[in-house]
Amino acid sequence: MIDSHTHIYLQEFDTDRSLVIERAKMAGVNAMLMPNVDLETINPMLLTAKEYPNYCIPMMGLHPTSVTAQYKKQLAIINNHLAGGCFIAVGEIGIDLYWDTSLIKEQMDAFDIQIKMALRYDLPVVIHSRNALPQIYEVLETYKGSALKGVFHSFAESAAHVAKIQSLGDFYFGINGVVTFKKTNISEALQAIGLNRVLLETDAPYLTPVPFRGKRNESAYLNYITDKLAKIFGKNSDTIKNVTSENATELFNLRKYVH
Repeated sequence: MIDSHTHIYLQEFDTDRSLVIERAKMAGVNAMLMPNVDLETINPMLLTAKEYPNYCIPMMGLHPTSVTAQYKKQLAIINNHLAGGCFIAVGEIGIDLYWDTSLIKEQMDAFDIQIKMALRYDLPVVIHSRNALPQIYEVLETYKGSALKGVFHSFAESAAHVAKIQSLGDFYFGINGVVTFKKTNISEALQAIGLNRVLLETDAPYLTPVPFRGKRNESAYLNYITDKLAKIFGKNSDTIKNVTSENATELFNLRKYVH
């Protein structure tokens, strides 16, 4: 299995990171992919990548809720890292209007600029969208027909959105613990997506699956997500693990990391 989206470098794991990673390995997790959040998380993320080479693999981007009025200065730093570093994606980027809509224009522009970075460096994007699909679509329309590829992180939308997203680029869909929640029903959307476009993710330490909901999430819990997906797709869990791992390997060009 590949955890395609974990924030294992955050302070929530500072006291037992090595144990969390050991549990992940014992559970069958072959790699942890780490999206960046803001300028302050870059160093912890890179230190984690250095401590666990070819296992904790970094991305570079500015999370939409971290966009400020000084976003162009923030993005200049992000771009410098992308130009000089070894990253597998531009992420996590996107638009989030759940908490605050006052910087909607800045968020949309930051998203657009970071898509341009991804195309410049031939990297996939990891898209965060919350209460913002119309705005996400508006930005992505500009790149229809381009080489843009990536994943819609933490996807939990209806089947109606799947075709729209697929029309805008070469996109996969990240599925995490939300799929195990009682009030979430994305079975129809998953059937529209198809297993060959699904990535496993935890978003650890957030979005912990049942039966651990409310506690800190970790990559070892991917097995609860694969079991739920196995029921939805009518496959065995090993098939879910193998296909989603191949999907992540293909999107993020992981063959030099994951064997």
